[in-house]
Amino acid sequence: MEASPLIEEIENLKNSFLQVSDRLVKDISRQEKIMLRSDRRQKKEYDELQRKFAEVAALQQEIEETQKEVIFTMGAIGESRSKETGNHVKRVAEYSRMLALHYGLTEAESEMIKQASPMHDIGKVAIPDLILNKPGRFNEAEFEIMKTHAQIGYDMLKHSNRPLLKMAATIAYEHHEKYNGTGYPQGTYGENIHIYGRITAIADVFDALGSERCYKKAWEDEAIFNLFREQSGEHFDPKLVAIFFKHLDSFLLVRRQFADQF
Repeated sequence: MEASPLIEEIENLKNSFLQVSDRLVKDISRQEKIMLRSDRRQKKEYDELQRKFAEVAALQQEIEETQKEVIFTMGAIGESRSKETGNHVKRVAEYSRMLALHYGLTEAESEMIKQASPMHDIGKVAIPDLILNKPGRFNEAEFEIMKTHAQIGYDMLKHSNRPLLKMAATIAYEHHEKYNGTGYPQGTYGENIHIYGRITAIADVFDALGSERCYKKAWEDEAIFNLFREQSGEHFDPKLVAIFFKHLDSFLLVRRQFADQF
């Protein structure tokens, strides 16, 4: 019995469908293999790119760490000429960071102040030893020479385009300015003094007064605290003095952690 035209047509359609489906399966399989090879190649290229990024990041980190170490070492060298220990710059760095954070500066900027503040007295490298290490008070002429270290430090650092060194230049220049305008080298007053200078001023004076130097004994804590209260709004930014007393225990802890070893 012959198949009906309808059944024959259906069989033809089925065969055509199977042929088309078979071609599609083969095409898809071929495309998948191509894509798999492409994915492998892209993944290899991606992995290689990530490896290079990691190398660049590691190199950048090494450069930054080296820069920080050089800055700290330079600051320590400057202080060593006036018979200071390396722990002085460590303490000033930690005090500066804490003051900056509590003042409201960002974590990143506060960390930069910590790294830059050791350079505050770098200009002392140009001050004659006879003056720098004089075991007594300066006369007027000697004091004028001593004051030049702020300008010298600024001139040493001001040409750098590095943010850290630009900050260090500002600190070197302004950390001897006083809130009432009687400081040096410019006699700047109030908040016209850069916050970096105002912060380092408190950190430096607190540590200097509490440390024994060739020309003086270390002050008792209560005498230092009384001076800070008296000089709030005179020598020091009153907001920073308030922060200092609010977090006094933290400052004293840092002083103990980085105490000088004789």
